[in-house]
Amino acid sequence: MSSQAGLYLGLMSGTSLDGVDAVLARFPSPTQVEVLAHCHQPFPTELRGELLALNSVGDNEAHRMALAANGVARSYAAVAAEALQGIAEPVTALGAHGQTIRHQPLAFDGCGYSLQLLNGSLLAELSGIDVICDFRNRDLAAGGQGAPLVPAFHRALFGRTDADVAVLNIGGFSNLSLLVAAGQTTGFDCGPGNCLMDLWIAEQRGLAYDADGAWAASGVVLPGLLKAMLAEPWFALPPPRSTGRDLFSLDWLLGHVRGHAANARAEDVQATLLELTVETIAPHVGSPIELLVCGGGALNGQLMRRLQARLPASQVLSTAARGLPPMQVEAAAFAWLAQRFVQREPGNLEAVTGARGPRMLGALYPH
Repeated sequence: MSSQAGLYLGLMSGTSLDGVDAVLARFPSPTQVEVLAHCHQPFPTELRGELLALNSVGDNEAHRMALAANGVARSYAAVAAEALQGIAEPVTALGAHGQTIRHQPLAFDGCGYSLQLLNGSLLAELSGIDVICDFRNRDLAAGGQGAPLVPAFHRALFGRTDADVAVLNIGGFSNLSLLVAAGQTTGFDCGPGNCLMDLWIAEQRGLAYDADGAWAASGVVLPGLLKAMLAEPWFALPPPRSTGRDLFSLDWLLGHVRGHAANARAEDVQATLLELTVETIAPHVGSPIELLVCGGGALNGQLMRRLQARLPASQVLSTAARGLPPMQVEAAAFAWLAQRFVQREPGNLEAVTGARGPRMLGALYPH
């Protein structure tokens, strides 16, 4: 595997479980990314259902996880092949996140864990490309949270020396990167992004997501429900912190609805869930000149409007305004992390994850 600059392929499937994004990129300089191709493919319905089910305790988990990891590898290989159509130049390496089904960063026996399903060997076999995956566990082994990993990429691409900037990724969960002009970078998970809104609209209307936040916009916020959800102890934890579906599950949501909004209109619950996302982000943003939003949340017009109303001192923009469309940012970050691995450079920021120091992230599966 050459350490020279070349093409890198990033593959990302997030906690929203909407499918796999692929970004083929090169990095002309440490602060630049040139995207040659981007494509998205949804997970097959049966695989998506199994990945969602594996977020909770169930029967015969080891066998089901192994089969699901194979399924994720096949889905990743398919979207990689699509991204590489018409590309003659060889790809140096493929950085693949895998599908998170458990995230438990707090130590049980001196080390926490984060489990991303992906058969790296099968992906290397199917793609014919060196695969780098399992990015989170090296940081966890060094005492970190293993997440979020994207703030280092956000700093490289969006950081400024003349003004503070914040980058907000809203996928299933939201994470925030604070890029101070003087050079400091901090970042952490804020809480649920789209995941609870997606769960509720699926439960109530059989839809995968609330397009443009229109259903939430038709409702009104329920103060009692919002207050009860904000009382979740996790929200009081100081950074470094990270979370996932282990905590913010359908059971968590339905328990709060039964206790505080049993007779409410469904659209009012949706409006309140959107406001929960806003209220778990806004207090942490401060007053940067820009809040750049990426992930699926950047496509939710109601969510973007509520963030702007809540943060009048900042300009709330899609990352597209700064050169990288919102649905490309995370996959590009894993292409960047693959390049860091090839160049034997660290990929984490200890100020973000709480690790004992910088670490080279990932494990290599040669093709």
